[in-house]
Amino acid sequence: MRNEISLAFEKAKKENRPALLTYTVAGDNTKKKSLEILNSITKDIDICELGFPHNTPIGDGGEIQTSSYRAIKNGIKMNDIFQMVKSYKKSKFSKPLILMGYYNMIYQYGENKFLNKCKKTGVNGLIVVDLPWPENKIFANKCKKKSINFIQLLSPTTSKIRLKKIVKDSHDMIYYISMLSTTGGKLKISPNKILKNYHKIKKINPKKNCVIGFGITEKTISKLKPADGLVVGSAICKEITRSLKKRQNPVTNVVKLVNKLKNKIL
Repeated sequence: MRNEISLAFEKAKKENRPALLTYTVAGDNTKKKSLEILNSITKDIDICELGFPHNTPIGDGGEIQTSSYRAIKNGIKMNDIFQMVKSYKKSKFSKPLILMGYYNMIYQYGENKFLNKCKKTGVNGLIVVDLPWPENKIFANKCKKKSINFIQLLSPTTSKIRLKKIVKDSHDMIYYISMLSTTGGKLKISPNKILKNYHKIKKINPKKNCVIGFGITEKTISKLKPADGLVVGSAICKEITRSLKKRQNPVTNVVKLVNKLKNKIL
């Protein structure tokens, strides 16, 4: 399933660097500002992940939870998120967009209705945190029929047998969770150990694009450059929180941060 996501990785590889993926929460800190952040960082990123906020985000650390609560407080709804996606994808400078969130919100919205909306508004991929393999196989196939990349998650504790099966069933992109923690935790294991695990995944099928997420900051990103892609989320959410506390414009400060991150992987 070769789509915009695959092309983004191809472009980064031609430039001898990992793809830069950013994660922000839809509606943080307002719907308008959230879209403004996406449009402003798009020149420096390869793929954007947009989280739909959840009131009990089990896989998310403090920074992303804070962002989610702000967005919920501001009244963000699923239809608002689709409107944001539609507006963002209208821009000729837009990048592939992955929606990330929890299955119960998709279930409440209606699976088919949700996937139809994804297709209509230009969503390129989906990460569903609480829908693991093999329970996600039926839903992943539904995504494939709509040309939406369903992104499987792997962790350091995924067994060898399970690893091979998940990689085989995965679409073009796989997300490797670098450590057993919620998002935003300090990197508890060395970048070398993370890359060792990453290369085990790549050996199974070198054609599948594998990104590393969790614990990636301005300090650690350059040490993980051999990866196909690197995801930064909590550091961005933290910057939005910091900007708001200091009564500064979060858009300006997030743009600066993302630009620094990009320069670290060139």
